[in-house]
Amino acid sequence: MKLVYGTGNPAKLEAMRRRLAGLDFEIAGLKDMEKEAPQVPEDGRTPLENARQKALAYHKFYGIPVFSCDSGLYFEGLPEELQPGVHVRTVGGRYLTDQEMLEYYGSLAKKYGGLKARYRNAICLVVDREHVYESMDESLASDSFLLTGVPHSGIQHRGFPLDSLSVDIKTGKYFYDLEEEQVDQVAVEDGFLEFFRRYREYPAASL
Repeated sequence: MKLVYGTGNPAKLEAMRRRLAGLDFEIAGLKDMEKEAPQVPEDGRTPLENARQKALAYHKFYGIPVFSCDSGLYFEGLPEELQPGVHVRTVGGRYLTDQEMLEYYGSLAKKYGGLKARYRNAICLVVDREHVYESMDESLASDSFLLTGVPHSGIQHRGFPLDSLSVDIKTGKYFYDLEEEQVDQVAVEDGFLEFFRRYREYPAASL
């Protein structure tokens, strides 16, 4: 059963493939497709609105089942005007590179003495025009973690730049020092697994 994951980020694609490995899905990314994906504006106010925009656009373009995800980053106790929300990579209207993200969020963490953070995640699956399934359930959200101003000394992973500033509260370890399975769970929460398990029961008119 083939699904297109509406992302061009190879790190996100591989994390999703590993987490869904037992569900018999063949997951292709946008860069695996013969036709180059169209640019889709992500101007929604919530992660779910952005996920829906992308999934509907990619399904219309490719004509096969597509799912897209989106996230918002939220900090405990930070003023509303400084909350990234869905604009994690865009600050002041400017799209940040991985390095610029590290510099910006690292300085923010230093200013506030470390930040307790959480990702709110959403997914939209478009099977066909009549069968669209979506969720921004709490089970998709990440556990709280700490964002520090001191980056991990190791190599940065492209696609997940903030992992080098992120510390697991339970273990006190940087995300980079967690086992691969633990890192995948941070990137793809258990709620995604449940979502796709339910997908097996969804109408499959176009499959």
